Amino acid sequence: MLHTLISLSTLLILWSFSFEWPEIGPKDIIGCMKKTIKVNEVIFLVEEAQEGGYIAQALGASIFTEADNLEALHSQIRDAVKCHYENETVQPQMIRLHFVREEVLAV
Repeated sequence: MLHTLISLSTLLILWSFSFEWPEIGPKDIIGCMKKTIKVNEVIFLVEEAQEGGYIAQALGASIFTEADNLEALHSQIRDAVKCHYENETVQPQMIRLHFVREEVLAV
């Protein structure tokens, strides 16, 4: 049984060396690195800050911002998304805000 396994593995190794692999150069690797995936939407978790105003954090992306009122928050979020996705072709089509408010009730 061991002899059969060794023979099969040797055969696979010899086959992989006899197979002609395409040559990949540095330009091909850099080209693959430049390709990015387009995001359709970004979802922000918005919470009221303890000191007043709002804090927004994107889910699945490293985007954080804060503002004193909702109008300013909308502007800050748009600006933060544009900065995060510098390439206009991959910028999301939609920004979704999910407002979370925590309440504590006495029993």
